[in-house]
Amino acid sequence: MANVSGNKHIESVDYNAIEAMESFNKFVKKKNTFLFSITAGFLILYILLPILAFQPVLQQKVFGNITGVWIYSAGLFIMTIVLCTVYVKKASSFDKAAAAVLAEYHAKGGK
Repeated sequence: MANVSGNKHIESVDYNAIEAMESFNKFVKKKNTFLFSITAGFLILYILLPILAFQPVLQQKVFGNITGVWIYSAGLFIMTIVLCTVYVKKASSFDKAAAAVLAEYHAKGGK
């Protein structure tokens, strides 16, 4: 456990003031829209696999003995890697936007 008794200056942040800021609300809305849309897209495609797996469309052989189910499943793995990569790249812009919100808060006299 860290020894915090040596640090007598603890910064106080008024989270209600930050929450009331328009820039914070825009940031949260933008981030939530991105996260929920990516999550919804992934879940829809993921949940469709067991539904479509037994349908004739994915039971057809595509290459030799490889059926559409295998290709769809492999596509889900590729989609997961792509979505993780997109999120990692997008997270840096979220970090910059959060830092801008905090800078605005401090510029307005927030402590």
